[in-house]
Amino acid sequence: MKEQQLQEAFNTFNHNSEFLSYSELASGHINDTYLVKTTKDTSYVLQRINHGVFKDVPGLISNKVNVSKHLQKKLAHLPKNEIFRKVLSFIEANNGNFYHIDSDGNYWNLMVFIDNSITFETVSNKDVAYEGGKLIGDFLNLTSDFDASKLTEVIPKFHDMSFRFSQFEDALKVASEERLEQAKEYINLVWSLKDEMHIIQNLKESGEIKLRVTHNDTKISNVLFDTNNKGLCVIDTDTVMPGVVHYDFGDAIRTICNSAAEDETDLDKVNFNLDYYNAYTKGFLEEVESALSPTELKYLPLGAKTMIFIMALRFLTDFLNGDIYYKTKYPEHNFDRSKNQFKLIESMSEKMNVL
Repeated sequence: MKEQQLQEAFNTFNHNSEFLSYSELASGHINDTYLVKTTKDTSYVLQRINHGVFKDVPGLISNKVNVSKHLQKKLAHLPKNEIFRKVLSFIEANNGNFYHIDSDGNYWNLMVFIDNSITFETVSNKDVAYEGGKLIGDFLNLTSDFDASKLTEVIPKFHDMSFRFSQFEDALKVASEERLEQAKEYINLVWSLKDEMHIIQNLKESGEIKLRVTHNDTKISNVLFDTNNKGLCVIDTDTVMPGVVHYDFGDAIRTICNSAAEDETDLDKVNFNLDYYNAYTKGFLEEVESALSPTELKYLPLGAKTMIFIMALRFLTDFLNGDIYYKTKYPEHNFDRSKNQFKLIESMSEKMNVL
């Protein structure tokens, strides 16, 4: 990316600052994100949205901006400088939108950089898990009165279990005999779990659990901490859209409580960290329990199992399809990822003794 192109994109926004320098931010795997320093005290995060992945970028940006505005109103009792550290703040472009389209058709948006903040790629202690739970719980609580139907579904059927099973069945039809034989044990496991893994979707479709604003990418690296390791702000809201609370709870647990990397091949190293689960759940419920129904609360543990399963299923499906979706480093990479997630389900079920 040429500095001139970044500077031109930056200057299409109403920031009243002068571009000084930039550096690339490594967070995220889809968009290109840059830290822009200016001649003033304020720095900015300039982002190029991947419109190949996200088909409705204006809808995506509208989601982010409107949810942020809602959060800011809910926190209006706090000092302004504190609000801007707890909620992402987006800058309007000169054209009156919150995005700019350059001559190459790229979409850009700009937000204020929250300084004196840190992120974690993995959880190393219960306190970080607890603070992460509090922040995601607070996000869900503060948005519980936002009409989720007003949000654009930026990735249709993202956590739709029936859709994922349909993809799996299609993959079985085209998979090589060799890969079908390799995966036979796990294919049988998928079928044995099918009914249980549809429970939450069935509750959603029947209206027994509420459609809410959900973040949909609640890994710990999308929680911003202050320098004292206290939760500060939920970031990377590109996938904010309608969903159920179990998506956000479950995806966080999936990524926080695995004792090993997602593609660890030594399955003896893959264990479910019950201490992190309990710490995260404690923080989460302290913030959002009052906004949840008894049915939503009852199925939170199943939400965690469901979100681990859906990733196991997606990795297995891609393996059977010949690795057409996820980037792989070797022929059985997706299969190893899938086995890893199934082992995490097994460990979780053993340790919680309720699943």
